[in-house]
Amino acid sequence: MDKKSIKFERKPFGMKLGARIFKTGIAIVLSLYLAQLLHSPSPVLAGIAAIFAIQPTIYRSYLTIVEQIQGNLFGAILAVIFVLLLGNHIIIIGLAAVIVIIINLKLKIGNTIGLSLVTLVSIMETPGTDLIPFAGIRFSTIMIGVFSAFVVNLVFLPPKYENKLYFKITATTEEIIRWIRLSTRHDFDHNLLKADIEKLKDNIIKIEQFYLMYKEERSYFKKISLEKSRKLVVFRQMSSTAKKALDTLKKLHRFENEILHLPENFQQSIQEQLDSVIYHHEQLMLRFIGKVPTPLDNETTTCINNKELFELFLSHQKLYSDQDNPHLYHTMQIISSIIDYGEQVEHLDTLITSFHSFHHNEVSIEQKEIE
Repeated sequence: MDKKSIKFERKPFGMKLGARIFKTGIAIVLSLYLAQLLHSPSPVLAGIAAIFAIQPTIYRSYLTIVEQIQGNLFGAILAVIFVLLLGNHIIIIGLAAVIVIIINLKLKIGNTIGLSLVTLVSIMETPGTDLIPFAGIRFSTIMIGVFSAFVVNLVFLPPKYENKLYFKITATTEEIIRWIRLSTRHDFDHNLLKADIEKLKDNIIKIEQFYLMYKEERSYFKKISLEKSRKLVVFRQMSSTAKKALDTLKKLHRFENEILHLPENFQQSIQEQLDSVIYHHEQLMLRFIGKVPTPLDNETTTCINNKELFELFLSHQKLYSDQDNPHLYHTMQIISSIIDYGEQVEHLDTLITSFHSFHHNEVSIEQKEIE
């Protein structure tokens, strides 16, 4: 294969039109409509609140309501107190804003600072004779926006982070495996691989974010809750295995010259062992969603021969026993990374087999969504 012909598809840079964008628009419309329906004097505040309150998960939306009630209540109360005691001079408004920020930070509800300040300023800038009813109306209008965002997040296009997590892990794993397969055959572009390793690191970070969001999703039935708990264990191991695969790829890339100077039988063994590991890894990702059957108990699932690799390393070590050569240390890192990767894959095999023993064909990964 011509090295110059090895190219991977590049995605165009830019914001993706996802569900959260649509939900933000729907929440603004709903909040403005409800505020107008209830004859609020400032419906725009409800729209602003809805923008602040949209969250990526339903559970975070619930937490947002609790926090926003606290934060905005403090903002409204402080606004009334400062106006009654000190007036509404712009310096007083700034001082009150500082105090609201401090209180929110002390209560560890820093996410509410922006909307709390909106509540504070909207009450203090135009105080009338009936200050307390006026503050109550402003506070209620803002809470309309917060509740509207929660309803929209609950009803319209609820996020499915299980799908997003699985497909992100799968896509990242496939690309890492593709590069490992090319690296063991020394048939790749060095600079292109270096650039893609950085992108794969970013993908690992996104996997961790999706994992946390999926973990936050709440289950209300015991059966579903138990299934999800086991899925979380499997997904965590999938993530760990993908990280170890990436670590192995980085070692192959970094110590490319050391591998080229190994004896031919040693290079061949590394290639064969890695081919076995990545093939097993690919099969496990498909087995999890039922596309590959689980092997019978008497079928072997060992994907790497640790003894063979270790013995080859020891034989190779004798050539440098009387030398302080970094080549030996680099080779040791490569072998240890491959062995560790193989053990992670075998552990993933154990977890997926265990999962399917409890939940037969219950993994429902829907068609890939736009991230």
